[in-house]
Amino acid sequence: MKKSLLKPLTFCFIILICVISLARISMPQTHKETSNAKPKETVVKKTAASFRPYQDPSDLRRPYNWRKSSELKPYPKIKRLENDITIRVSLKGNRVYILRNNKRVYTMLASGGIFKKGKSLTPTGTFKIQDNRGESFYNPNLNEGANNWTSWDKNDVYLFHSVPTKDNGKYNLKEAKKLGKQQGSHGCVRLSVPDSQWIMNNIRSGTKVIVKNN
Repeated sequence: MKKSLLKPLTFCFIILICVISLARISMPQTHKETSNAKPKETVVKKTAASFRPYQDPSDLRRPYNWRKSSELKPYPKIKRLENDITIRVSLKGNRVYILRNNKRVYTMLASGGIFKKGKSLTPTGTFKIQDNRGESFYNPNLNEGANNWTSWDKNDVYLFHSVPTKDNGKYNLKEAKKLGKQQGSHGCVRLSVPDSQWIMNNIRSGTKVIVKNN
């Protein structure tokens, strides 16, 4: 009698142990067990606007148009011997600012040098507008040219100029669409066609040019 009862009881006991083990495995972790887990870091991607030293003016032309002036208002009038003008370049912000007595008077859409390994192909620092300027150029090594160029580098390597042109003299539409939105040049600062022409015709040699990432 006792032996006959012992086998079923042993079997039931084994089943009970298995059920308890499975229940513990399937139970959610307690606060103590999860408290050591590291919270996931959220990476906030900065936009070009966050790098700009000035907010875009309300009369900035929208949608962007590389064939027209960046702002709807007229360009500022620059006196022939005026020496209180500064050109400020924001590489990551894709903007060029015309400053008078350190106050912004005009905003231009721009596209500077491509960033490679965190560094732009456009040098940063303080420069001056040079005497050299012209209506157009073509660089066969880069298979690229531009119109309305103004040098701001003593070696005439870095320029303000229009959006790029192809070997046939026509504008490169794919590159032109980057203006004001992203970097795209080999180091020069691209501008809209009218903006580049205005700088070529109105900004005197010796004018300070400040180039920064932001």
